[in-house]
Amino acid sequence: MTAHTVGEVMTRDVVQAHRTTPFKEVVRLLDHHRISGLPVVDADGKVLGVLSGSDLVRLQAHRDGSAPSPALTAGDVMSSPAITVHPEQTVPDAARLMERRGVERLPVVDEADRLIGIATHRDLLRVFLRADDDIRRQVTGDIVVGALGLPPDAVLVSVRDGVVTLAGRVERRGQVPELLYAAWRLEGVVGVVNRLGFHIDDCAPPSPLARIGNT
Repeated sequence: MTAHTVGEVMTRDVVQAHRTTPFKEVVRLLDHHRISGLPVVDADGKVLGVLSGSDLVRLQAHRDGSAPSPALTAGDVMSSPAITVHPEQTVPDAARLMERRGVERLPVVDEADRLIGIATHRDLLRVFLRADDDIRRQVTGDIVVGALGLPPDAVLVSVRDGVVTLAGRVERRGQVPELLYAAWRLEGVVGVVNRLGFHIDDCAPPSPLARIGNT
């Protein structure tokens, strides 16, 4: 089973600012490109931080007007250090990082920490646009046949709107959770319905007679 990588879904043409970019120019960039945030880089293209529209609004909300503030730049307002990812990381890993750190965008950097792209919620959600037939073929080919070694007709796989339904009988009871978990982990899957049976219950505890016989 293969997972899409960040490099496959990221946006490569990145709107960016430098530490010295004036506050008003940052606002113009966000407005002109209709984006809610951007990375801040140094002269070598290395990511210094990330700046979002909410950062700018928060700054304005805390101005008390008691004294004029100096001219602000992107470096004054950005959140630093930036939370970044590498292009070879998987989309699920990036999504979990976004959720854990509470961020809406991840600058994508190369081995020298230079900016090469950006991954947003929208970019990562593209994987859920997979066709149902594509998901069904992957469940059958990669999991039922490839991972579990079962005949392709052992499990009836149907997919509707990203929801996978598994029916039929596998050899061992222990294969049922394996199959359910593997299907759930596939990109584009939003739910899994279990209608599976099994031939051998390999999860049942040994009978008292069997335990006595082994002593």
